[in-house]
Amino acid sequence: MGGKLMAKPQAVLFDVFGTLVDWRGSVHAGLAAFGTAQGISADWLGITDAWRGAYKPAMNAVRTGALAWTNLDDLHRGALVDLLPKFGVPALADAQISELVGLWHRLTPWPDSVAGLSALKRQVMIGSLSNGHVALQVRLAKHTKFPWDMIFGADMFGHYKPDPEVYLGACGFLGLQPAQVMLAASHNEDLAAARALGLQTAFIARPMEFGAADERAKPNQDWELVADSVLDLAGQLAG
Repeated sequence: MGGKLMAKPQAVLFDVFGTLVDWRGSVHAGLAAFGTAQGISADWLGITDAWRGAYKPAMNAVRTGALAWTNLDDLHRGALVDLLPKFGVPALADAQISELVGLWHRLTPWPDSVAGLSALKRQVMIGSLSNGHVALQVRLAKHTKFPWDMIFGADMFGHYKPDPEVYLGACGFLGLQPAQVMLAASHNEDLAAARALGLQTAFIARPMEFGAADERAKPNQDWELVADSVLDLAGQLAG
């Protein structure tokens, strides 16, 4: 059950990876297809999970200043170059690495995402609030047909979530107070950071994000809204 909505938000911003797209299924399929085409046999699902597992540590290195500002493509590239030898994959050419990094630009949306975003767009402003940089997100939006009013990327702020600059910076660009903006995400920690800054929150359950349902797919706070899809969220906001 959700909590109490303060007032209908004027904008709903979305986490993207996991919340709106199936990164795990998409990246695994792309890696496996690459392996088949190149005649390389490897644990591509294991590589997919390890690649995603390197995501937060790499961003935290930027957030703590241990690493200068680096966009997500370059963080993904560095992590993949480090991971592949550990899984017995022979050295790849730079162009091949770039091809694999580009898989994150062509992720498959969850079945309800496009219809749900379109329904929400008729009610409020909608936009992405992702750790992906703008170039990545524009390509992803073209691929998925996400009907954004606005794309917010981490490179606009020089920070990664959950740094406050990301959430508050997006509100500032929209000319809205935090309470007039809702973050929708399938990740409790993202919502917690937004709530601490005064944004409204909506949890969208994605039980298959990590391949099987686990505790991460359940709300751990009394978020303003809890939905099982973007369409469900649109319906709840329509009242």
